[in-house]
Amino acid sequence: MFLEPNLKSSNFQEKTGWIEVISGCMFSGKTEELLRRLNRAKIAKQQVKIFKPAIDKRYSVNQVVSHDANAIFSTPIHQAKEIYSNLGNASVIGIDEVQFFDEEIVKIVVDLANKGKRIIVSGLDLDFKGEPFGPIPSLMAVAEFVTKLHAICMQCGDVASYSHRLVSSEKTVLLGETETYESRCRRCFYEERFDKRQKTISLKVKNSI
Repeated sequence: MFLEPNLKSSNFQEKTGWIEVISGCMFSGKTEELLRRLNRAKIAKQQVKIFKPAIDKRYSVNQVVSHDANAIFSTPIHQAKEIYSNLGNASVIGIDEVQFFDEEIVKIVVDLANKGKRIIVSGLDLDFKGEPFGPIPSLMAVAEFVTKLHAICMQCGDVASYSHRLVSSEKTVLLGETETYESRCRRCFYEERFDKRQKTISLKVKNSI
């Protein structure tokens, strides 16, 4: 379990800021871990502010909600730069589903950390194709602390690191829950993708005859 280097609230602004990244596949508990850390900061009487991408309305418009239905009030934003105008006096900043922002979020997160803020972001490290997702790789590179969480493979019960899409869509961003995604281990994830690729090739060959 991640333990903060320093939760002491006195003179927090005089201390060096840092960046924490919580990553993993769907259903790995990323948002749950984000909420746990933010609630601990609140208990330590630190000023906390939470942001989420405005496009994510799966559970709530203005709350960050985990799959386990735990929730905390948040500020939905369309662009990363809106963080500055909504920051207030917060010394601890949480950002959920950070993969949905563009690369500008990396510069903003670094800037805020340089100003003494503690930044905690969570998001998918891989997209449905198993490729690095959005700004997450860059954020992991500049972060002091990186936590990679795992789920359980919904096919075989092994450790899962991949998000398998159940519906037919090639959109990189496709919001959904258990009806749209399953967590998969490496073997089950790539076996499924290989089978789909082979079926597509066979269909193209059949249609060309």
